[in-house]
Amino acid sequence: MKTGIHPDYHPVVFKDSSTGDAFLTRSTITSERTIDWSDGQTYPLVLVDISSWSHPFWTGTQRIMDSAGQVEKFHRRYGKRETR
Repeated sequence: MKTGIHPDYHPVVFKDSSTGDAFLTRSTITSERTIDWSDGQTYPLVLVDISSWSHPFWTGTQRIMDSAGQVEKFHRRYGKRETR
């Protein structure tokens, strides 16, 4: 790799602000906040609004829209149009 053209790639802790869960990974993002991790090291801390611990798809709380019954519901409400 050429020197001086790549961003600094370092360990960073991402923390889900809604659940409090955190994970350590590597990233180029920087932060003024830090956290003491379980290995005794201090890492930059990045707060995220949503992660796999709080995302509705991964937690199973996702709402599924019933699109199959919507046409029947419309016909019950407004009736079917007569053909000309």
